[in-house]
Formats: sequence, structure tokens, C-alpha cells
Amino acid sequence: MKRFFNWFIGLFTNRRTWVRQIFVAAIASATAWMIGDNLVFNGGVVAAIVCALSIRISLYKSVREGLGQIVGTAIGAGVALLTVHYFNFGVIAIGTTVLLCSVVARGLRLGEVASVNVPVTALIVIGPGISGSTAEHRLASTLIGAAVAIVFSYFSHANTPAGRTVNQIAKIGKKSAALISEMAEGVAAGFNQKQAGNWLAKARLLAEEIPTLRSQAIEAKQYARWSPLAGVDEADALYVQGVAVEHMVVQVRTMARTLFDSTLDENRKEIVDRQIAYALSATSYAITAKIELIQSDHSDSEVDNIAKDLRLAADNFTEELIEQADKLPRSQFVRCISIVSQMKIIANSLDESSPALLSVKTPGEPTSMKVIGLSPVVETTKLSKRILKSIRNFLRR
Repeated sequence: MKRFFNWFIGLFTNRRTWVRQIFVAAIASATAWMIGDNLVFNGGVVAAIVCALSIRISLYKSVREGLGQIVGTAIGAGVALLTVHYFNFGVIAIGTTVLLCSVVARGLRLGEVASVNVPVTALIVIGPGISGSTAEHRLASTLIGAAVAIVFSYFSHANTPAGRTVNQIAKIGKKSAALISEMAEGVAAGFNQKQAGNWLAKARLLAEEIPTLRSQAIEAKQYARWSPLAGVDEADALYVQGVAVEHMVVQVRTMARTLFDSTLDENRKEIVDRQIAYALSATSYAITAKIELIQSDHSDSEVDNIAKDLRLAADNFTEELIEQADKLPRSQFVRCISIVSQMKIIANSLDESSPALLSVKTPGEPTSMKVIGLSPVVETTKLSKRILKSIRNFLRR
């Protein structure tokens, strides 16, 4: 019985973030219902539904989705009301509403979730028993629900956007270090194609976490731009560190691919496996040390020493390879030199000295992670400028 009780409690304690998010969503929906019911006639249900649809795991995403949903719903419901006025509530009104809202959601690039939420909310607005006043009440309830979702999304996490970025960097960094350490142990003990394939599969899964990291780093930057509670310099530094981790993960995946390809080489010799294992072990240690410094207050000199030691390990590996060059097949020698190159790139990522981190513009938030692709404020400003320009050109004629 005690074991079952501990297992049951563990289901929640091991998922604190998820538990917090669902409780915040539940409280937010209840609050939206209470506010909507008090401010708008029969507006509680609509406000609660919109709140549940709009609330996201962060303030940044809730603001974007809330704005996108409000704009999309207002446009879709407005035209749908005209359809209801002329054709009554029926097949034509429903079809027109869903069609138009889907087009608007696509045009605003709201993403998969909001693209579904917009037509759902619009259908709620023009539901049965629609009239002019009812439509106004439901639109007002939509605004209340989205606003409450934005406010409560701030409490979805116990940590700040910068803190979540550090956690994401630490998570991916530790996974990378653990995978390289596993590879080092495998190479030292003598590895086969099955083991190398397993390492490559883990490395590919690790690379799939890059969009989440980049999205979180961008969220920290955007949050710091308008919140006085966050430091802009800290957010910018974390963004660069996130890009550095992204470059590092790519090199880890390349290392795993290099080791896998080596198992296909019939001429491969094991005389340099010990050196490869030592080089991989040094790489794993360097990444672990850097992650520990990121999670604590550290000086630049400590980071520089970590990268310096890794470069030294890469140089020593190179010298040992050159000594063994006459005994190694050319293909194996090239693969080993490739590992040296990957170690150097990881070292450059650790101390953030590579021009590739600062001089090359990094793409914005990955499309797969976006909630809304276009800013309603920016797009509205552009549209207003175009309209004013057209009016001025017309008057000049």
C-alpha cells in the first residue's frame, strides 16, 4: 500500500511544471467565467471557453495567441454576422464562418492551435439565438477571456523566461555531455555498428530539441525588451549561449555519424581507439564544466580555461594521429581529423569566440514553434500607412 501511495504521489511531484500549468489554466478559466458573467450578460461561458483556448505555457505566447485570436475572431465573426443577417443561422452561415476564419488564420500565420481556435470562437459568437446585442456580448466575452488568459499565463511557470532558458540550455548540454561520455566509453571498450547506430539515434533526438531551445531564448529576449523585471543584457547573452549550444549539438550529432560510418569501413584499425576515447572524454568534461558555470555565477576566465583545455586535447589528438598516419587507412585518418575539427568547433562554442555565433544572423523562431507568425500591431501599422499614403496620393490628384 505504501509503495502504491508513493507511486501515486510521484505521478504529480515528478511533473510539477505540468501540474502547475493545468491548475493555472483551471483557475484562469474559472476567473474568466466569473468576470465575464459579472460584466457581460451571460458572458461567463464564452469567456471561460476563450480563456481555456488562449492560455499558453508562457506570457509571451499567450499575448501573441490572444491578439491573433481576437483579431481573427473579430474579422470572422463580423462577416459571419452579416451572413447570418442575410441567410439566417444555418448551413451557409456555418460554412462561411469556418471558411473565412480559416483563411484569416492562415493569413495571420497563427499556427496550428490558433488556426483551430479562431473558427471555434467565431462559431460560439454567432451561435443559436444570435442578435445584435448577443453578438456584442459574446465578442466582449471573447476579449475578457483572452485578457484573463494573458494575465494568468504569467503564473504558469515558477521561473522567469531567462531562468527557463538557462534550464533548457543546461538540459540539452547535460544530455550532450552524457551522450559523448557514453560514446567515449563504448569506443574504449570496442564498439560495433549497433552501438554506433544507437548513439546516432540519440544524437538525432537531441537535435530535435533545438527548436524548443531557440523559441525559449527568443521569448527571453522579447520579454526583456518590455519588462523592467528582466535584464536586456542577460537575455541577449543567453540567446548567444543558446545559439552556441545549438552549434554544439550539431557537432555532437556529426561525431556520432562519424563513428557510425567508421563501423562500415572494413579497413578500419583499432590502434587509435584509445586516443579517440580520450578526446571524446575531454569533450564531455568540457561541456559539463561549461553547463555548471552557466547555472552559477562565473567569470569569463573560467570559461576560457575550459575551452583552452579542450583545444589542447584536440591538438594532442592531432599529433598522435600524425604519428600513426602511416599505419592508418586514409579514410580512417580523415574521419579522425574530422573529430578534431568538431572538438575545435565545440571549444569555440564554449567560449563563444566563433564569428559564426555573432557575425552570422541567426534565423528567428522556428516555424514549428510559432504561435503567430505576424505581429498584429506591426501589420496594422503597415496597413494604416498604406491607407494614409493612398489617401494622400488621391487628394494630390
